Amino acid sequence: MLIRDLKEGRRFAAKDGTDICELLHPDREEGISMGYSLAHAVLGPGEASAPHRLKSSSEVYFILEGQGIMHIDGESADVGPCQAVYIPPGSVQHIESIGEGPLLFLCLVSPPWREEDEELI
Repeated sequence: MLIRDLKEGRRFAAKDGTDICELLHPDREEGISMGYSLAHAVLGPGEASAPHRLKSSSEVYFILEGQGIMHIDGESADVGPCQAVYIPPGSVQHIESIGEGPLLFLCLVSPPWREEDEELI
């Protein structure tokens, strides 16, 4: 059994500027067989990720806390807690934190996230 919390995950700044904590990634965890990676992301109040795309992976953002505006291929929508957003492969995307507190969300990427798959626009 593998249990991972935010204190144990690999934390880094993604190319798009989002603060990421990688929770589960099959390429970095022995004994994990799954077709996706899972990360926790944070944007502070007024922050936004840079426009980017994942060339070959789809992504799902699950909003945990805060308010934001999700932008995908020229469309925009308000997002908040308990909402999931599907981002198709190759889509130009970014998310803005518009609430008074931070925007916290999970990122599920399939196939698993790879740095070389992410491209800033």
